[in-house]
Amino acid sequence: MKLHWSDLLSPRKVCAVAKYLQSPIEYVYVDVGRGEHKTPGYLALNPNGQVPTLVDDGYTLWESAAIMCHLAARSDSGLWPQDARQCDVLRWLSWDLARVYPCAGELYFQYIIKPRFALGEADPAAVEHATDAWRRCAAILDDHLRGRRWLVGDALSVADFAVAVTLPYAERAHIPLDDYPSIRRWHERLNELEAWREPFPARAEVA
Repeated sequence: MKLHWSDLLSPRKVCAVAKYLQSPIEYVYVDVGRGEHKTPGYLALNPNGQVPTLVDDGYTLWESAAIMCHLAARSDSGLWPQDARQCDVLRWLSWDLARVYPCAGELYFQYIIKPRFALGEADPAAVEHATDAWRRCAAILDDHLRGRRWLVGDALSVADFAVAVTLPYAERAHIPLDDYPSIRRWHERLNELEAWREPFPARAEVA
């Protein structure tokens, strides 16, 4: 398998899952700053011009949630459960994409991506809107996590990797966590996993 990745949010969760599962992957770094995600060769793999993209024995798959599920299923891992919990995992993956990622990802963009790629200063109006939206999502998430170890049942799943992906950047991205103790405890448990703390492969080892 080849995973085309970059050190950005969506690839982070896929790389974390791949490392956690010890998936047999060849990592191919895509330099977004140099526009490698917009080259004809890469667009032939992923017409969206985004990362990550997985190629598995001729099967090409894009979208991080789908790739995480594929890796887990390929490894017969409970990260993508094959029972009634699967719909619950899908619920949280869908909620993340519809609710959490747009607001937390916007704060990540304003405070981390803009300085990194010289895209200007943070937009106060965008920051205010995203912060308000994040607080609404965080209240729901914190309430759900109260008394729970993980999002779905008693076991780690791809939903945890997806919904929490912006939390390692919370301080730099000005994502407020002080009022959400259950979210903080949940992320502390994730931080016990080396694959979560250090998901990306060493660049020197990239093919």
